[in-house]
Order: sequence, then structure tokens, then C-alpha cells
Amino acid sequence: MKVSTKGKYYGKRNSEASFNGILLSKYDYHTDKTPWHYHENPYFMFVLHGNMMDCNTKNKTLLPSGSLMFNNWQEAHFGSKHSENAAGFHLEFEKSWFKSNNIELNLLEGSQLIENPHVHFLFAKLYHEFILSDEYSEISIELLLLQVSESLGPIKEFNHKNIPNWVIKLKELIHYDQANLNLKYLSNQLGIHPNHISRAVPKYFSASLGEYIRLLKIKNSIPLLLDSNYSLTQIAYQSGFSDQSHFNRVFKSYFKINPSFYRKNLK
Repeated sequence: MKVSTKGKYYGKRNSEASFNGILLSKYDYHTDKTPWHYHENPYFMFVLHGNMMDCNTKNKTLLPSGSLMFNNWQEAHFGSKHSENAAGFHLEFEKSWFKSNNIELNLLEGSQLIENPHVHFLFAKLYHEFILSDEYSEISIELLLLQVSESLGPIKEFNHKNIPNWVIKLKELIHYDQANLNLKYLSNQLGIHPNHISRAVPKYFSASLGEYIRLLKIKNSIPLLLDSNYSLTQIAYQSGFSDQSHFNRVFKSYFKINPSFYRKNLK
């Protein structure tokens, strides 16, 4: 089976940056299907646009635009493209980076889809720094990566805890229910007292309910901002905000710039 060494991916490399055991790259994907292979280093793939699928011996994972996939080192997989055009942002770690930062090599056990909106938010900032590439980007990227590593701890714990079934259902509601989410609605859907939900959310989601929902909306907006076919007003409504003004305020509170400037920088 073919081994992909550092910085080697199927597709056409668009741009690349490497420092201190970290490699970041943007690829355009042209091959409909890759052969089975594995990588010598763990890496993340953030789907910038297009529809992809990642397949390993255990799972087939659909990856529409905006998806974030973690692929562990030495785990065999293949990828397939399900749209005419597709592109991805890769973030790869050399093993020396883990050692120098006192971080466990196996960030997560096995390859998996990352759904936590906080990690998506950090990757949106990472991609912005990668494209911006000024004199402050290198240190910004290193600090963001440490935040990513810290954020993955609760995800690993969530995946291995004896999680109550209602918490799993709560996650599904927050991520996929199109209703105007509030404690009363969630309580009625789950049959769980609102106070119990309020106490449980920070424990299992590492954020308050309001912060988690706001981050989820920001997560949904990122792939739309990368697509010039959508206006900011369309993005606001499709991401779940009440209007563009609300979208602008929340986005700026997290990124310190407004969404139009973020989009302009990425161009």
C-alpha cells in the first residue's frame, strides 16, 4: 500500500507553508477516486468547496463543503470526489511537533469527522492566517494550533464517556434541528428538565448553550463565505441568524473583523 510522506496529497497543490514541524497546504482535487493509502503524519482536511467522501476500513464519511476531517497517521483510507470542483485545506503535524509541545501523539483515536463548532472556528482562523501570510501569521498559527489541541481533549472524552442517550439526542437537535432553539423547546423534545440541560451542556460541550449555538452558526457560515455566489444577507439567513446585522455582530465578536473583510482577505 502506498505511503504518503510529508506534504504529499492527491490533487494539485495550490499553495503551501511549513515551519516548526507544521505543514499547511491548499489543494485542488481533480481525481475522482484515490487509491488506498496511508500517511506518515496525522493531518486535518478542511473541505473548502465541493463534495468529498473519506473511506477507511470502518467508515464511509460524506464531506460536503465546510466539513473537517481528522485522519490519523498509519490508518489506511481512500478519498473520492462527488462534485465537478473540490478543494481542501490541509494541516499536517510532524511527530516532532507533538514532542516539542508535550502533546500526546494520538490526538484522537482513529480518523473521524470533527463536528465541534469551536474547532471549526479555530480552523477558519487558521485558514485566514494561512492566506493572509504576514509577519504575524506564523506565531498566530502556532497559538491557534495549541488551542485546537486543547479543544480536541473534550471531543476525545465525549467519544469515550458513558454518555447518556439524551445528551447524544441533544447534540443532534442542536446541530440539525432548524427550529429556533431554546431551553423550553429542547426540554419538550428531550423530556428533560431545563435546569438539567443547562448544567449538562457545559460539562459535555465545553461551552454554554448560547455560545455553542452561536459557534455552530459561525461554523455554518464559513463555507458560504468561501463561495462568492452567496451574498452576506443570504449567508446570514442560511446560517441561522435573524438578519445580516446580527450575523455581522456575532462574527466580529469572534474574529475581530467583519465577515465582508474576512471574505475579502481570502480572495
